Parts: sequence; structure tokens; C-alpha cells
Amino acid sequence: MTDSTPNPAPDSSSSQRKPRNPVLWLVIGLPAVVIVASLTTLYIAIDAGGSDAIPDEVRRTAQIQTTELGPDERAATLKLSAVFSVRDGHVEVLPASGALVDDKALRGQPLRLLLQHPTRAAEDRELKLLPTEAGWRADIALDPNHDWRIQLAPEGTAWRLRGRLPAGQRGVLLAPAVGDVPATGTDAR
Repeated sequence: MTDSTPNPAPDSSSSQRKPRNPVLWLVIGLPAVVIVASLTTLYIAIDAGGSDAIPDEVRRTAQIQTTELGPDERAATLKLSAVFSVRDGHVEVLPASGALVDDKALRGQPLRLLLQHPTRAAEDRELKLLPTEAGWRADIALDPNHDWRIQLAPEGTAWRLRGRLPAGQRGVLLAPAVGDVPATGTDAR
């Protein structure tokens, strides 16, 4: 015998909401996720800035990046070094060797101090250090919670000293980027 009751028709609205094939979600979903991720990466790259955090002029020759080391070589020739220290509300540079100790004319001139944040160029600071009886000084409250790259030079960059102040440390020896670190005192030998 056959059943004479007809089968109910499937609800057309419920069948349209259900995916017929779950692979279709992969075909649509994966490219959508890739597009969102690439736009997020692009935003992060643009927001970070396109320039290097290091302000040195750089030349690129045959895929080799070079920077001008003339000021560092002059500082090494003059056997210059200095001690950078962080105090409450100010920074101080004290001469350690070379002409910074001996040359009274140089001691009377202001110096340019560049404090570079290791990752965020917006937090870099350039200060004019004024001469004091002991060395040079500028009033600034320096954030001790991260490292600082330090460059010290006179106006015109005749010579340059560099150093790195680790997080939490209150002082560091500044020396030329080339040559040996000079000994402290008036005689560098």
C-alpha cells in the first residue's frame, strides 16, 4: 500500500539561510581575512613612519650603506671623551679627556646634544648644552624607562661623540664611534 499523504514542501526560507557547501565559506572567508590583514599591516607600516630613526646622512653605493665618519675620526684624533649623566631635572656632560679637558675656548662654547629614542623618532630630543664651571648642562626631565642613543657635538659638527644610555642607568661614557675609547684624564695614553 501506498501512503496517500503528500510530503510537506521544504521551507524555502530556511534552506536559503543554510550554506549548501561549507567550502564556500573558505573560498570567500580566507581572501577576506587576507585583505583585512594586509590593510592592517599597511596601516601599521604607514603609521610607523617611512624614515629611519637615525638622523645621520647616509649614502648608498652598490647596495652598501655608508655614513659620514669624519666627525668621529676627528674626535678620535683629538682623543675626546666625556661622561654623560642624568640628574634630577637636568642632564650634564663632564669632560673626560682630550681637548674637552685642556681647551678653555672649547669649554666656553655650547654643545649640541641629540637624545634619540631607540624606536620612536617622535620622542627624540635635541638640546643645547650651556657651559658650566664643570662641563655643560641642560634642563630636561629624561625618561629613564628605556635606552637612549646619545650624540654630542659642537655647533657645525666638527667632531662627534656617541654613546648609549641603558634603561635605568644614570650615566655613560661618550666616545668616538671609531678608534679606541680614550682613557679618562688629561693624558689619553
